[in-house]
Amino acid sequence: MKLRSTALAALALALVAGCTNLTPTLPQRQLMLVANDEKQSWNDAGAVILGPMGRDTVQVLDIGTDPLAPKVLGTLQLDNTIAGPPTNLAITPGETLALVANSLNVVEDNGARKQVPDNRLFVIDLTTTPPKLLDTLQVGRQPSGLSINRAGDLALVANRADNSVSVLRISGKKVALVDTVAMGDSVAHVRFTPDGKRALAAKFPSHKIALLDVNGEKVSYNKVDLAAGLWPYNLDVTPDGKLALTADNGNSGASDGQVDTVSVIDMEAAPPRVVDKVVVGDGPEGLAVSPTGKHAVAVILRGSNAAKNAYFYNRNGSVVLLKIDGKKVTRANEVVVRGLPEGAVWSADGRYLYVGNFIDQDITILRLDGDTLVPTGQSFQLQGHPAAMRGKMTH
Repeated sequence: MKLRSTALAALALALVAGCTNLTPTLPQRQLMLVANDEKQSWNDAGAVILGPMGRDTVQVLDIGTDPLAPKVLGTLQLDNTIAGPPTNLAITPGETLALVANSLNVVEDNGARKQVPDNRLFVIDLTTTPPKLLDTLQVGRQPSGLSINRAGDLALVANRADNSVSVLRISGKKVALVDTVAMGDSVAHVRFTPDGKRALAAKFPSHKIALLDVNGEKVSYNKVDLAAGLWPYNLDVTPDGKLALTADNGNSGASDGQVDTVSVIDMEAAPPRVVDKVVVGDGPEGLAVSPTGKHAVAVILRGSNAAKNAYFYNRNGSVVLLKIDGKKVTRANEVVVRGLPEGAVWSADGRYLYVGNFIDQDITILRLDGDTLVPTGQSFQLQGHPAAMRGKMTH
């Protein structure tokens, strides 16, 4: 009897341990920034209409606690613009700070409005409730795409009008400009490699990707350029650092009815080089590699802000899924979203994708099912027109 009781007790303990191991982990908060530009729109002829400044916002959302129902944690009245790739903002790996660059201002000139380069970079404290503006820095003119390294202690900002890259030190909650790197051409975006030892800069008008060397806080451009597709506007890297992908816009930031590409860069080659190009559609602008490294997406404009009588006009843009298998990148499926999609953000586990639709002022939520991107039927209304979106820097 005693042996039998002991065996039953052991079995009970095993069952309890098994149940403990099966307990699901609680949802983790994951932050996402959305920058809403309320100054720019387009008429039916595709011409830009400029409104006054002072209505732009930056929203801080939690997409981790309930992936299908994002929650707004705070809204800040901060200038920003749709001009440039939708990567002019970033969150530190520890989700303590956010950086947001404002590339263009709207000014009155003889009774007409025009855009002029700005040089402001906003630093947001994400540890407070609600998040608050901590500092405003001056960097180069027309600061656009930017990135923070995985260590969270250095940031780079591409200054389109100054043909330069700003180098920023991040120490706790203090952000400071420590250097400026001359690039010789206008650069739209810059992205660290996961090891933090290199960075890539998209030289938009010269159709090239520049390689930068990073040694501590010293960033050097040794005039090594790679020939990408036409008008490389945006770029991202895989978590293992083996590949980089570029969104080759094809028409200087707009659709034109012709197919465009994503260039594939082998970062392990000596020197790194473009090894493939994947046709994705008309006007890729948003680009994001999944934290899993197995997929990426290119966000396609599809003429959704073009003249309504243009042969390539479509009411809605789309998202093209790319499958990454080693160093081979292939086109998977395409999902139509809404008007003028810009930024794209993956959930931390790579299961969900959030796409900002500028014209419709909302976010489309998609889900990854194997190697297929599928609609969830869920969307999220925003306070304004999402010009850019970014989650925390994971790689």
